Amino acid sequence: MRTSYPKEPRTSARWRAQRLNPPNRLWGSNGVAFGPDGRLYVAEFLAGRISAVDLATGDVEVAVPVDGPVQSPDDLAFGADGSMYIADLVPGRVWRRDPGGAYTLVSDEVTNPNGITCVGDRLFVNEMKPGGRLMELFPDGREPLVLTEGLALGNAMQLGPDGHLYYPHMLTGQVWRIPPDGGVPEVVADNVHEPVAVRFDRGGVLHVLSRGAEGIVTRVDLHGDGSRTLVTSGLVGLDNAAFDTENRMFVSSYASGGVTELHPDGRIREIVPRGLDGPYGVTVDLGGTVYAADHYRLASPAAEHEGEPGRGDDPAEAGGVTTRMLRPFAHGIVADGELLHLTSQYGVVQTYDPVAGTTRERASGLRRPLGIAVGPDGLLVVAEADAGRVVSIGADDTLTVLAEGLDRPVDVAFDGAGHCYVSDERRGAVLRIEEGSAVAVAEGLGAPQGLTVLGGELFTVETAHRRLLAVSLTTGECRTDAEDLPVGPPPGSTPRADPALFAGGMPGAPARFAGLATTPDGSLLLSADGEGTVLRLSPRTTEI
Repeated sequence: MRTSYPKEPRTSARWRAQRLNPPNRLWGSNGVAFGPDGRLYVAEFLAGRISAVDLATGDVEVAVPVDGPVQSPDDLAFGADGSMYIADLVPGRVWRRDPGGAYTLVSDEVTNPNGITCVGDRLFVNEMKPGGRLMELFPDGREPLVLTEGLALGNAMQLGPDGHLYYPHMLTGQVWRIPPDGGVPEVVADNVHEPVAVRFDRGGVLHVLSRGAEGIVTRVDLHGDGSRTLVTSGLVGLDNAAFDTENRMFVSSYASGGVTELHPDGRIREIVPRGLDGPYGVTVDLGGTVYAADHYRLASPAAEHEGEPGRGDDPAEAGGVTTRMLRPFAHGIVADGELLHLTSQYGVVQTYDPVAGTTRERASGLRRPLGIAVGPDGLLVVAEADAGRVVSIGADDTLTVLAEGLDRPVDVAFDGAGHCYVSDERRGAVLRIEEGSAVAVAEGLGAPQGLTVLGGELFTVETAHRRLLAVSLTTGECRTDAEDLPVGPPPGSTPRADPALFAGGMPGAPARFAGLATTPDGSLLLSADGEGTVLRLSPRTTEI
């Protein structure tokens, strides 16, 4: 299972806690492959681990834990001897895990290794970057052999029935092939919808998965005239697939996790339910719709209240979550009237209009912006974590530094008087910004992240202690209002340092961010990023 948290967090007498969606058992699902034991192994890039799924029962067991040498597995394959080979995307490593569980580094000379496949005892990997390479690697330590270069973002690949290696060019919408012993690569299919993976079924039919919102799978007839059949599954953000001995197709989703059986006619059957990959920042608009910044998308939990219909406009997908739109590397979010302001791990701040469907870039080049808030003067205020500063963005997109020299600012919030507060995770403090300087409001905290103000109290999530802390803005008195919160990495694991951007300018695994927000009815919303839920903490005297 994903964590060992209690069924419900413990709260003070003031609050009633409720999950707005079920926990997600897979922190996103990327590469999938059947192991020698018949189980489906799933690379969880966002979790830094690999889990094994029993397709008959849906049971999930961690096979490659978070605390091992593998940092960010994105794809995997099994060799003829039962060894598992893992593409470790962010650090640029390829690992071998032998049947006894011992790890050996195969190569650290691959940039952004992603697509990986075995042909008997031979191992092939490609690079997910512009101008990437497709290589044969040798577990015995020989130098990698480059088969071809110039890949436009490689990804999941496989040996076809004709003895060629097939692989996608994600940027150009093409599928290519090349003999595994080298030769001239050639285009097999052009104008394919956002290809992310190529897979052959037991009959030799080529299936190309799309990473887009529609969940399209393109079947290509390679034996005849090259005709195509499109299947629209509705599975947002497909990532990879595997066929079992009965030719059943099981697919993964980078955007929402889970494992799903996809029938030839587009019908689906959930094996492991989908859900939230994070979530990170959380907010609620004036209509009561809750939005979560979920790394790859904007999503809304079902928000059912004791059997009443969920709030929001759309029915919830399986897993109690509705995908509003794909939005790469979204971390911070705040509602502002009909608008949503977001931060991205790409270093970008954007304003999104859900009604018009338009996006406006407000700032770029920031160093890991996380929490975002709207000031009383309408300015956007952002915690720029890796730069150690808080900045504001004006209506004309002018950037102004409000405070700098912080250790690791994570979130920002305003009180009713217009004072700005920031949580400094590394310093273990909540600070008030006064004329360019930061004054401590509460210190000695355990990695505070999410921050919000309700009435005369400031609330923050102490992720190191997994508790919610209330701080009086008049007396400075602190009170614990909830404990055993499912935030941060799983209990018993050691948090890794946040990775920097890796080669090609693409973000690595996200900085953890347990967001916090206030609702118009006086409740709190908490991003429980340790289990993939949004928690609503409601005053016990308030009927929801």
